[in-house]
Amino acid sequence: MSEVLKVHRQDGILEVVLDRPKANAIDAATSREMGELFCEFRDDPDLRVAIITGGGEKFFSAGWDLVASSEGEAPDSDYGPGGFAGITELKGCYKPIIAAVNGMAVGGGFELALSADLVVAAEHAQFFLPEAKVGLIADAASFRLPKRLPRALALELLWTGKRLSAEEAASWGLVNQVVPGDQLMTAARTLARQILEAAPLSVQAVKQVLEKTENLDVEECYRDMRGGQWSFYEKMLASEDAKEGSLAFVEKRSPVWKGQ
Repeated sequence: MSEVLKVHRQDGILEVVLDRPKANAIDAATSREMGELFCEFRDDPDLRVAIITGGGEKFFSAGWDLVASSEGEAPDSDYGPGGFAGITELKGCYKPIIAAVNGMAVGGGFELALSADLVVAAEHAQFFLPEAKVGLIADAASFRLPKRLPRALALELLWTGKRLSAEEAASWGLVNQVVPGDQLMTAARTLARQILEAAPLSVQAVKQVLEKTENLDVEECYRDMRGGQWSFYEKMLASEDAKEGSLAFVEKRSPVWKGQ
């Protein structure tokens, strides 16, 4: 049983609580453990949606553990199969991951939230990147933020450590919902259950298509689609669920998904 990751599995949903007082900072060992857990989530056919949150109410995660750094842990340590925090470099996971941001998302904690597919934030949550002020850069944020925000704003956050409130992050599309702190997990679970209503292969196909077409024009997208380049799209078209969806619509009942 993990001392820092509290894990709950129920009805196709994996819930992970990063509980490492005082600030839910992530050292290399914790990151490797998170990576192994999210690889299990990716590969487990019974799990369809994951929720990652932090213990307590003050910090979602303070990111990289600077105490471990001061004791000799290098910035380029082995962070495990999913990269830092388990999902920043996780390959082949087309299942949705929801970040339930319960407090400050600092540095690598902000990068963890950015690496999730959807974000629900408590009203008091804040997002900021202090790395440049301690002689580093926020690697994953440097890659991802300019694709999500205007370039000038992304640079301001990366250079100055400017803090975004939950509402400001939502206004820029970084956060899906902002809710009172005591309603955070309820909102995240509700969102997860809404996703569960969709066909599993359809959900994964959407995420794969978005990933594969991010830098393609429309003509190239259709070329790859018709060329059978997307495995989950092909599995979806040939699936029993594709037939079940149409049949359930005609019969005016809820579909029964099998994920195949």
